[in-house]
Amino acid sequence: MLTTITEGILCCLTGKAARLVLPLESTEPSDGFEFVEVKPGRVLRVRHIVPERHSVVNDQNTTDGDEPKNDSSGVHCKRKITVYRNGQLVIENLGDVLHSEILQCQDGDLEPCSTVEVELADYKELASSPDPNPVPPSVPPPSGEQKPAPPPRRRRRKPKRTVLIDSNRVISSCKGTHSDVALFFVHGVGGSLDIWNSQLDFFSRLGYEVIAPDLAGHGASTAPQIAAAYTFYALAEDMRAIFKRYARKRNILIGHSYGVSFCTFLAHEYPDLVHKVVMINGGGPTALEPSLCSIFQLPSCVLHCLSPCLAWSFLKAGFAHQGAKEKQLLKQGNAFNVSPFVLRAMMSGQYWPEGDEVYHAELTVPILLVHGMCDKFVPMDEDQRMAEILLFAFLKVIEEGSHMVMMECPDTVNTLLHEFFLWEPDTSRKERVKTDTDKPVTFTDTLHTLRINKSMDK
Repeated sequence: MLTTITEGILCCLTGKAARLVLPLESTEPSDGFEFVEVKPGRVLRVRHIVPERHSVVNDQNTTDGDEPKNDSSGVHCKRKITVYRNGQLVIENLGDVLHSEILQCQDGDLEPCSTVEVELADYKELASSPDPNPVPPSVPPPSGEQKPAPPPRRRRRKPKRTVLIDSNRVISSCKGTHSDVALFFVHGVGGSLDIWNSQLDFFSRLGYEVIAPDLAGHGASTAPQIAAAYTFYALAEDMRAIFKRYARKRNILIGHSYGVSFCTFLAHEYPDLVHKVVMINGGGPTALEPSLCSIFQLPSCVLHCLSPCLAWSFLKAGFAHQGAKEKQLLKQGNAFNVSPFVLRAMMSGQYWPEGDEVYHAELTVPILLVHGMCDKFVPMDEDQRMAEILLFAFLKVIEEGSHMVMMECPDTVNTLLHEFFLWEPDTSRKERVKTDTDKPVTFTDTLHTLRINKSMDK
């Protein structure tokens, strides 16, 4: 503690941040690690594991290294998104409805995890919104009384913006023996690719190609001493470069916390290449905006002095239990081990106004939402709102998990993710959403309508 305070004082006097995160000297791949220069002088550490595959016949229609030949899993994705001038958002699902076939998660002697599932398909039978101008039944007025004047006629609302999604998507099972499948793991603020160690080892043993980068300033990636290097857009372009370098035909994105935003960005930019998405404790579908009253707005030298307190707070809020096991996991995952300058710049750079409800509603990729019940950073209702907004979303809640659920419950998370990777829609149960063209199905705040509190100027 005394050493930390001393380093913080020196940081104030010299104006330089202490304990900068620098890359290793060698750029040669070692034990699956590579160093990729996404921009001149901007180098990211990437763990890339390509398993050795043997040519064997897996099933009748699939050969190792080939994409499964299954044309029956095509899904018609069609929805109408309307934004009104009063800030109300109305979503109408006009295409196919999928039923989740994901099993309850079990792994060896583990107890089945408690799950909650929310789908837009569940709301298709809701009654339409009431007519704003209901016609009262014609009842003859009593004798001697005048007929009451009719209510004033309300003007028809004009939408501010309308988005129509109409496309066909093929959703298939992604096995580790398929050479056209790649898994991308993206961590959040203060983490590193090491938080995915259990997942990287598990899925690489199953034959999957896995890619996990360190964000700039995290892990062994370079840490530029300029705040603009840590804005959302700068980090998103880093992830775009990594994705374009390692992407296969069918890619699955797995994001945690802030990393979910980058997975959403890539899924929106490359809908034909992103096959499935997993969002772990990512929060609601709201535009990113930094808080002006956050502790991370303090000077870097002050944050450096407070780093032991911040690390303890993260341990207490990020894990359901605070024992020796969790402290060891935090150390092994190299989590919250970033310089105060990087931490402050990361929190201040979370500005992404485009990533609002409409942006998320436009996604047509199947998405698995994983939420730790004990998470103190992301409330449960935020992930529930995300599940309501998305077209094909399945929300799973793990009771024993918190914000770092993939480190606390690795076996449960690995099994759940693997089931989602192997899942494909049962098109024999495919239904059409029945809607009345005159009275479309809408969702209010209590009937699952989504409201945008702030204006969207686009």
